[in-house]
Amino acid sequence: MAKQLRITQVRSATGRDHTQKGTVRALGLGRLGRTVTHDDTPVIRGMIHKVKHLLEVVEVEEKA
Repeated sequence: MAKQLRITQVRSATGRDHTQKGTVRALGLGRLGRTVTHDDTPVIRGMIHKVKHLLEVVEVEEKA
């Protein structure tokens, strides 16, 4: 089974650099409390690392 990441936005991107705002939007977030699920890939990990102070990330197993 492939791992997935459940990503929740817990802090606002207001007042942040435009690149950080773009990264949050590219992850599919944009409002506090919104949660998305992505495959655990190096690209997604890099995006999370860039805005880790705004997010909460939980690893979950993909259900078959």
